[in-house]
Amino acid sequence: MSTPNLLVLATGGTIAGAADSATRHDYRPGQIGIDDFLNRVEELGIEANLTGKQIANIGSEDMSPAIWKDLHRAAAAGIADPSCDGIIITHGTDTVEETAFLLDVTLPTTKPVVLVGAMRPATAVGYDGLRNFANAMRVASDPHAAGRGVLVVMGDRVFAARDIRKNRTRGTDAFAGFPRDAVGLVTPSALDWFGAPWRSDEAARFKFSTNLPDVPVLFIHAGITPDYVDRLVTPETRGIIVCGVGEGNMPDPVRQRLVELCKEGLHVVRASRLGEGLVDREPEDDVNGFVAARALGAAKARILLQLLVAAGISDPAAIQIEFDRR
Repeated sequence: MSTPNLLVLATGGTIAGAADSATRHDYRPGQIGIDDFLNRVEELGIEANLTGKQIANIGSEDMSPAIWKDLHRAAAAGIADPSCDGIIITHGTDTVEETAFLLDVTLPTTKPVVLVGAMRPATAVGYDGLRNFANAMRVASDPHAAGRGVLVVMGDRVFAARDIRKNRTRGTDAFAGFPRDAVGLVTPSALDWFGAPWRSDEAARFKFSTNLPDVPVLFIHAGITPDYVDRLVTPETRGIIVCGVGEGNMPDPVRQRLVELCKEGLHVVRASRLGEGLVDREPEDDVNGFVAARALGAAKARILLQLLVAAGISDPAAIQIEFDRR
């Protein structure tokens, strides 16, 4: 087997973070540049030709559409380059699931695209970044990784972009998947997949848009009233994600206000504020004009609705079909 050629796109995050002490809890993300980071990776002795490109060097709470645009362009160029075997994207963990999902539905599945991060900065005792990156190299070098959509590698596990969720604020096992958990297990020396690829040679599902429409998220809580809805909606708003209690539930006065807005052309998607659980369609959704987010959490549901609206898809039934897809 020839030595793989991997493109590494760096965006910062904890994996590139540093603190003044190995035991401090506070640190600064995005302090190590890609050249410096790859020099550290070289010391691991893993056979691969790595080409690095710095897209950004931020904490992922500052991820933005402008950075997404640059990242998407660089990833698409890597996929189109015959000499590139796979792509690794270093990313902060706070919004990695959003970036992964956006790329998942706007890139073809012909080559591995793997996002990776760390829960501890490079200066910390027990830094997990180098191991996670070595694991990502293993995945991105594997031809069988293609056809599974964009993947995320954290804590010796491989997750599909549509499934992954960060469900803890600390610890190297902070990530889980729903409705599927990990789709593979990986170490720097071994990789095991749980099943065959499910999106082989699939084209991008949506065109990447640089002008995503306004879609706010409404967080449902006890005591919420309809005026909370109106505070979020502006003349530019094209949809709203309801981060509901339980299976996407909300108080009836709030529901009635959203029904009114649906009749005016606003798209409403019911998601759940819970970490796990399906939000299925209910008979009332047909009457209300709502869409059920199914397994997508509010953050991913927002991205999908933005892309659908940008693509000119406005029929609730057609929107529901896309939320039902794997």
